[in-house]
Amino acid sequence: MTLEPLASAFAVAATLAVTPALAQAPAAGKPTYPVRAVRLVVGFAPGGGTDILARLIAQKLTPVLGEQIVVDNRPGANGNLAAEMVAKTPADGHTLLIMSVQYTIGKALYRNLGYDLEKDFVGVADVALVPQVVVVHPSLPVKSVNELIAFARSRPGQITYASSGNGSVEQMAGEMLKNAAKIDLLHVPYKGGGPAAIDLVAGHVYVGFNTIPPVMQFIKHGRVRILAVTSATRVNVLPEVPTVAEAAIPGYAMSTWYGILAPSGTPPAVVGLLNSEIAKAVAATDITEKFTALGAGPLGRMKPEQFSAFIRDEVAKYAKVARENSLKVD
Repeated sequence: MTLEPLASAFAVAATLAVTPALAQAPAAGKPTYPVRAVRLVVGFAPGGGTDILARLIAQKLTPVLGEQIVVDNRPGANGNLAAEMVAKTPADGHTLLIMSVQYTIGKALYRNLGYDLEKDFVGVADVALVPQVVVVHPSLPVKSVNELIAFARSRPGQITYASSGNGSVEQMAGEMLKNAAKIDLLHVPYKGGGPAAIDLVAGHVYVGFNTIPPVMQFIKHGRVRILAVTSATRVNVLPEVPTVAEAAIPGYAMSTWYGILAPSGTPPAVVGLLNSEIAKAVAATDITEKFTALGAGPLGRMKPEQFSAFIRDEVAKYAKVARENSLKVD
């Protein structure tokens, strides 16, 4: 199962109704869930993309669920400290984790995680999709992905590409391109997408794999040249830019995606309620507009069991990339 075909095949929002049995206790008429504040744990510091998405969702869910949705930032170990903490909380739906593709990559790269992504969590809902872009410094004499591939083949190991760090989504996008095109690019990791974009603009590296926000202004002003987007379909904010799959490598698809997890054993009725309300939240016009401003596309199309299956597929996908490129973080 892949995420992006679902994104193009279904309508913007799932509109499942919340059944009274889910929301109300049959006898007393009191809500059975939630009965207190719900923590939405973010494994990163305030102000980043994951945190912003979490706060938008919490703002929408609080009045609907009737209890405060509290965003709880627990940064550390690339999000893994937060995941380990949530995995050990009671499975009652009152502690949730907002996760991204980075967690599925992490399972392939870290040897000593304190949790098992597939066994310790159940998928609740997919939330947003953020494609990467392939950009180059204007001094590089290439204007398409095919030209980049040909240029790199003639200079094996000499063409550098920047990412936001070892084990990052951007590195995985670069390694997948290397493998598919059979070229040798030299990875240069940075501490974040911002520093990577700045050094690309300065000409210290030749190629960049970035999310859209850090490089959009540089693209508009011609300080970097965009070749393609990494998603399976074109993106609304860059409709004229082809996908990597269209331009050169059929089947190539790589994007950052976000979703909500709950500890394994959380009652299906609670998971179903959250899935329905999150789908409605991310489909709301105001949220869609805010997501678009962040370079994100709203999702909310998968049922919980579909999202859990998708996570398993992503784990297998990045485990293969890690094996093929001998990637390890610890």
